[in-house]
Order: sequence, then C-alpha cells, then structure tokens
Amino acid sequence: MPAPWQEILNKIDDYRWEIPQSYKKGMVVPGLIFTSESMLNHIWEEQVFQQVANVAFLPGIVNYSLAMSDIHWGYGFPIGGVAATRVRDGVVSPGGVGFDINCGVRLLRTNLTEEEVRPKIEQLIADLYVSVPSGLGSTGKLRVSEKELDKVLVKGSQWAVEKSYGEAEDIVVTEESGCIKEANPDKVSNKAKKRGIPQLGTLGSGNHFLEIEVVDEIYDQEAATAMGIGAVGQVLVLIHTGSRGFGHQVCTDYVALLGEAVKKYGISLPDRQLACAPVQSPEGQDYLAAMACAANYAWTNRQCITHWTRESFIKILGKSLRELGLEQIYDVAHNIAKIEEYTIAGKKLTLCVHRKGATRAFPAGHPDVPHIYQNIGQPVLIPGDMGRCSYVALGTEIAMKESFGSTCHGAGRVQSRSAAKRSLRGTDVAKALVAKGITVKAGSMSSLAEEASEAYKDVTEVVDITHKAGISHKVIRAIPMGVIKG
Repeated sequence: MPAPWQEILNKIDDYRWEIPQSYKKGMVVPGLIFTSESMLNHIWEEQVFQQVANVAFLPGIVNYSLAMSDIHWGYGFPIGGVAATRVRDGVVSPGGVGFDINCGVRLLRTNLTEEEVRPKIEQLIADLYVSVPSGLGSTGKLRVSEKELDKVLVKGSQWAVEKSYGEAEDIVVTEESGCIKEANPDKVSNKAKKRGIPQLGTLGSGNHFLEIEVVDEIYDQEAATAMGIGAVGQVLVLIHTGSRGFGHQVCTDYVALLGEAVKKYGISLPDRQLACAPVQSPEGQDYLAAMACAANYAWTNRQCITHWTRESFIKILGKSLRELGLEQIYDVAHNIAKIEEYTIAGKKLTLCVHRKGATRAFPAGHPDVPHIYQNIGQPVLIPGDMGRCSYVALGTEIAMKESFGSTCHGAGRVQSRSAAKRSLRGTDVAKALVAKGITVKAGSMSSLAEEASEAYKDVTEVVDITHKAGISHKVIRAIPMGVIKG
C-alpha cells in the first residue's frame, strides 16, 4: 500500500519533492522540499506539508515555498522554511523569521590539536561555563543603559569590537559584517529593550550551546585550508545562540501588529500565524527595522561570547592568543529576512528572502562573500546534536538558482522538548555523553534530556541530502569534545 504522501508529492529526483499548486486552492506557487524518501514519512506524520503549502499563499511569493532537509513544525512557517517575496508587491512575515531572530552560529579555528586540549577539557568547560552565562533567563556580565543598548542595536558587532570585545577581523568574516544598516531602535518596544538589557552577552537555554570540537574528516582539503583548517585532529569552537528575550519580544510585538495589518490590507491567509504586511507598507518597514535591531543584538551577543571564550582558552591553556589561534572562520544567521537581488526567468528582482531555520549559502564570486572566501564561496555552518557531529560546507551556484542562496541549518528535531523529557532522563543522557568522551555542563538535567541525540534527526543524513542536491558542498566534519548547554 503506498504511503499517504505518495498520492500528493511529485518526485523531481531523489532529493527534491514538489507539492503541486493543486494541493490547496489558493497556493500562489508550488512547494518544494529538499529531502530523501526515507525522511518523508516523519514529515508527513508531523503534517509539515501543510505549513509548506500555507506559506505558498503569501502575496508576492516567487518560484516555490521551500523547505530544507531539516524541516520540522514551526510557528506559521516550518522550521527549515525559505520563502522569497517581491519587494514591489509582496509581504514580509515575522513567522518566516521566527521568535529567536538571528539565532545563528559562529565558528572559531585554533592552532591546537586534540592531544593538547583533551587533558584540560574538563577545566576548560568549567571555566567557560562560568565565563559565559547560560540558562533560561540568564543575565550577563555586561551592564548597559537603554541609551547604550540603542547603540548596540544600531552598530551590532562593531559596538562590541569598539568596547574591546573582539577583533576587527571578526567583523570581516561575519554575515552582513555583523550589522544590518536599516536598524531603527525607535521601532522597538520598551518591553523588548527591558528584556534585552540584562541578557546581552549570554548563551541562553534550549538548543543554544558552546561546543569545543575536533575535526575528524575533511572532504575538500583546498576549501578547508582556505578556512584555516589544516588537518584531522584540529580543535574548533562552535557558538550557537541568538537575540535572547529581546528578539522574542520583537517578534511577539510584530506578530500582533501585523495580525491587524492583514485585515487592513485585505490579505487572505490559511493560517493566522502567517501574519504579514506588504514589504513597502509602514508596518512592513517598521518590522524590518525592528528585526534588524534584533539581528544586530544577536551578532553583538556572539561577539562578546567569542571574547570570553578566548579569555578562557588563554587562562586554561596558558598560551597567548597568537599561539592559540582562535580566529573566526565565519558567523551565519539562521532566522532572518533579507532584501536581496535574484534573476528570475531572465529578470532581476528585488526580493525579501525569509530564512527560518535555514542558512545563507552564497557561491564563490558573490559580492557579499568575504574577500578571503571569494574563490571558494561562503562558509556554511551546520551544527548537529551534542552527541554526534557538526559540518562546515560551502554555498553553491545551484543554491542561488534553486533555493535563493539557502541550505539547511542543523539536524532538525524529531521529538518536541516535552516529548523528549517524557521519554529520556537527563542523567542517562549525561552518562551516554561521557561514555563517548564528551564533557558536558548544563543548567539542568531536564535541559539535557530535551537536547538528547534521540530528539534530533541525524545531521549526517540531513547534510548529505543538501550536498547531493547541490545546494551546499561538504568541506569538513567535526565531533564534540566538550559542550555547554543552557
């Protein structure tokens, strides 16, 4: 007997599956999911097809409502969803960005080997746990006034570097140079600012983490070398966090505001969680200006955490920063909307590209790729769960043509947090990690349970799909040695 999805989806090839416009009356474009046949049953069970189809109703949407291989259920848009709308007559939707605006990943390389770090990994993780505040509602070491916070929201990473929390070179290898210029703090509520002030420079909770990892496989040595990764056994540091309560409040405020805008502009939607407004409307422009503030907050947040990470390595390893390396490879956003240009059917269009749980993946030669990566393309950072592995990949020309320069962002959940906590015990998860040689420090045992490997898809399968589909190109794999979870 055929699986239910076989009656709906059109198979384009082994890694592309189309939801035809005929699936739901009102779809402006078809849906397209980058996935494998083996993953489709779970996607069907979770009813994520419905969300991909619903996004296809958005006014001004171009080509496809897209979903990456790490797709799972989200607010309005699926997590792993990508949609591009025309700026001229399309809409912007906060659900297409998410509540943790600019949740993203930063990767640092070191000059260290596993043999040098392994004997001190417990000390290092313990010191980082103190140096980088983490956990639900955690407050940071930074003390900023509302006036100073406004400067953070406008300057982004540059603010942190000016305050000696990092190097100018870090900004060069950060998406958007760590700052979206259209940010306007006047478009952010006082409630959001009050939530943001104490949390600047904190890791947070949930799936946020700081991980010390070691390269265990290199697929493209030339590209790896260009990133400063020379050999298997080299130690890297991965930082995953976002805009904390500040970004959550910005999204909350604008979901309500744009819910009213839907009525004002007579927009018909199949799901109220897709609340939106025309990109060029006052409401749409206000959201983009506030979203940019949250994105800049997140880049500042990761920049400060990078600084404290370097301090911990210097302290525990007893080496200078020059000896340690700890240079930034790249920093990418996962939850963001960007105004970008693409050629569609021979015409240049200015589009609002929503990436929710998806990574920008620009190819070699693209003007937005840093100079040092012009010959290879933009690094794509894809973290897995804390018990398996993470990947570094590159953007491709195929991504530019098919997915608006986008690819997957991680493993993607297969269990909700509450389901994971019901089926797993944090103490058992901790023991399993130790058995694998992974030192872990977490705010609570329940947070370990909800972030266990069993709660996630296998990131290797997720990345293999995007690699074989051609929308990103694998460069290296790294496995964890030590992890801090909020």
